[in-house]
Amino acid sequence: MKIICIGRNYADHAKEMKSELPKEPVFFFKPDLAILRGYKFYKPEFTNEIHYEVELVVKINRVGKHIDEKFAHKYYNQIGLGIDFTARDIQRECKAKGLPWEKAKAFENSAVLSKSFIDKNELNLNNIQFYLTQNDQKVQVGTSADMIFNIDQIIAYISQFVTLKIGDLIYTGTPAGVGPVKIGDKLKGYINNEEMFAIEIR
Repeated sequence: MKIICIGRNYADHAKEMKSELPKEPVFFFKPDLAILRGYKFYKPEFTNEIHYEVELVVKINRVGKHIDEKFAHKYYNQIGLGIDFTARDIQRECKAKGLPWEKAKAFENSAVLSKSFIDKNELNLNNIQFYLTQNDQKVQVGTSADMIFNIDQIIAYISQFVTLKIGDLIYTGTPAGVGPVKIGDKLKGYINNEEMFAIEIR
């Protein structure tokens, strides 16, 4: 199982990160060990600045390579929600040196994933509303309508480079509003006001 994450897929987030808007999807990987098991996230010792990034997550349901965009909808039928935890201080350091920054993204437990998924037929894929709360305050609010690249475009693009397999997860990018967590914080994620996950920072 692969975890494929899309970067800079919301214009407002790209601006808050002072990054250029991409002309094609930007993706990177997390290992399967990145999936958080349980509801407690323990801040790793190697970073002083962990940021949350809430994202819609697509679960792939069939094997495909070189998928045409018009057929991409056949390769998934469920949408979930997750967090791409990022060690922002490590990421900045790596970027400043022109180095890869996987260690800021791919560490263990860095991928929160909702235990349940929603059948895509129950959603308007062009306008999925989702948000994240931190201690019951909304900190990120997004809609799939604001994606630079939609789900089908993302699947078609990624499949040019790697074979997608059953169970692969695609984190589709985060809207503006990313920020730091501290010990004791409680984070909850919602799709269309349905709670998808609840975790505590330890």
